[in-house]
Amino acid sequence: MTHMKFIFAFAAFIISISCFAQQDTSGKEPVDSNAVIVHKDPRLDLLVKKQANINEVTSRDGRRTDKGFRLMIISTNNRDEALAAKTKVYTFFPDLKAYMWYQSPYFRVKAGNFKDRKDAEAYQKRLNSYFPKGVFIMKDIIEVKPGKYGENDDITP
Repeated sequence: MTHMKFIFAFAAFIISISCFAQQDTSGKEPVDSNAVIVHKDPRLDLLVKKQANINEVTSRDGRRTDKGFRLMIISTNNRDEALAAKTKVYTFFPDLKAYMWYQSPYFRVKAGNFKDRKDAEAYQKRLNSYFPKGVFIMKDIIEVKPGKYGENDDITP
């Protein structure tokens, strides 16, 4: 039985050594025996560069900002109260985007991206019924979605 174990161990040893052996069939002597040569298609660099440009353009278009108005819903030092106000805005006014900022020690919830003060006033009247402490219009930097036709949204088809 021990003779059989010895033969099995010897065979496993020989097989494991042959698994790690590498042969160089190129005829060239390698600089480093652990070196790995990677052959990359040069078109990959072009694709990566093109994708980086596409990402830059699309993220820039998504980040357009301008001067406008937002509605100050609540300013409180109670985080749960601020979250409840933000949830209430999304519940009753799903078309308005709500923003919550923490500026020590206050949590502030603002809503909307209004280019014109008249539009903000219309929502202010509606929001006052849900927030009895008052909703205030304030100047702010707003997010502007790029129009269907690019910079000139006044173009009619």
